[in-house]
Amino acid sequence: MPLSPRVPDLASLEILLAVARTGSLNAAARQVGITQQAVSARIRSAEAQAGVALVARTSRGSTLTPEGRVVAEWASRVLAAVGELDAGLTALRNDHHARLRVSASLTIAEQLLPGWLVSLQSAARHRGQRPAEIVLTAANSETVSQQVRAGEADLGFIEGPTCPPGLSSRVVGHDSLVVVVRPDHPWARRQRSLRPRELAETPLVSREEGSGTREALAAALTAALAAAPGAPGIVPGRSRPHPARLHLPVALALSTTAAVRAAVLAGAGPAVLSELTVAEDLASRRLVRVPVEGVNLRRSLRAIWLGGPYPPVGAARDLLAHVTRGH
Repeated sequence: MPLSPRVPDLASLEILLAVARTGSLNAAARQVGITQQAVSARIRSAEAQAGVALVARTSRGSTLTPEGRVVAEWASRVLAAVGELDAGLTALRNDHHARLRVSASLTIAEQLLPGWLVSLQSAARHRGQRPAEIVLTAANSETVSQQVRAGEADLGFIEGPTCPPGLSSRVVGHDSLVVVVRPDHPWARRQRSLRPRELAETPLVSREEGSGTREALAAALTAALAAAPGAPGIVPGRSRPHPARLHLPVALALSTTAAVRAAVLAGAGPAVLSELTVAEDLASRRLVRVPVEGVNLRRSLRAIWLGGPYPPVGAARDLLAHVTRGH
């Protein structure tokens, strides 16, 4: 229930207790660090607000009235509770600086975050600061967004063209998706690039629903097919309708990027993966890149958080500033 307008503010209650301890308006003023005139004005204001006399002024000093002694007893309990609240808030602020919960999509968690965190902690030590403790959770982009939205992570990193609803974001980098096969796959000997329709109709080894890689591929193929000559629903001279998101056929759905890569190497079929995750395989020819015609497979990597234009002060903001420096 809301407080009555008759309740004095905390500063006035502190002054009342100072008068009770010192027995003098002048001594109370010195104790709280304001002038005697200011103390007198605050006491008069508190009395007018409460509707009772709190302090009796005499030539020998100031004492509390009987009502004032009762109010002071209540005020001491209130201010003790407020002191606990203040100490708790300080601990929470310190915890935000000392501990950071990060949730990241698997590609970012495996390929980028380790380097970001090592350099962040090195920079903190160089400044003479204690590095924050990092608690990292790796999941798909949809789960990362849910954890940030629920307050289970202070900062998230996902792959995707747009910011999830209800969150703030900033692009922190880019990567490219590539179609990869084993050297003995028929696509490895192709003389021409894959067409968007051909890729869209081929069952792939893929990440599970909710992964940023799978969503980015579906979005890129949807856009490419909608822009192709003769696409259904296109009337010359009119704008194109917003296409429905393509549903990709999947030969095998796996929960980690490493599992998808291993399945392709074992001969399970083609896959679309981040170039970051297969760079060594492409360089050693364990996997072969298959070019795709007319499909933009470049995607954004985003930091996401709950709240305003910047994360709350603390380790989350420090990490975002560190990662985005130069972007």
